[in-house]
Amino acid sequence: MFVEARLGRMRPIRNSAKAIIIEDGRLLAIKLTDEEGYWYCLPGGGQEPGEPLEDALRRECREEISSEIEIDGLRFVRDYIGKNHEFAHKDSDEHNIDLIFMCRLVEGAQPQPGSLPDKAQIGIEWLELDRLDSYRLYPLGLRTLIARHEDPAVPVYLGDMN
Repeated sequence: MFVEARLGRMRPIRNSAKAIIIEDGRLLAIKLTDEEGYWYCLPGGGQEPGEPLEDALRRECREEISSEIEIDGLRFVRDYIGKNHEFAHKDSDEHNIDLIFMCRLVEGAQPQPGSLPDKAQIGIEWLELDRLDSYRLYPLGLRTLIARHEDPAVPVYLGDMN
């Protein structure tokens, strides 16, 4: 009751599993479009009730990139509290927790747009790791950290980040 009164009405917290897939110095990303142009995000999405997190990630990758993946391990955890960020006008009542895993495509996989893409998804694209800052890749704060994903000094918990 106290938290609700302090924060106002918010939707339930949503867990999401995301995949960092890197091959040949490139990051696999979902390509989307909005009124500002192209933007990108990591493959993955919401966990369904009763669904183990790794199963959710595998399902989302099949839906969005038509590929099976192997999950290597959890790399980043981030909160997204909508009211604190640039999209507050659209999603001020959202609170998401993204669990971001290092993943690999199974041998022979050829990613392509999936059968159940996100609403604004128009394709997939391989983004050059050394140019991630030049893309509108969300969460924006993760761009430099993805390129440094092997550095043990990079934190796992990222806090409230857009």
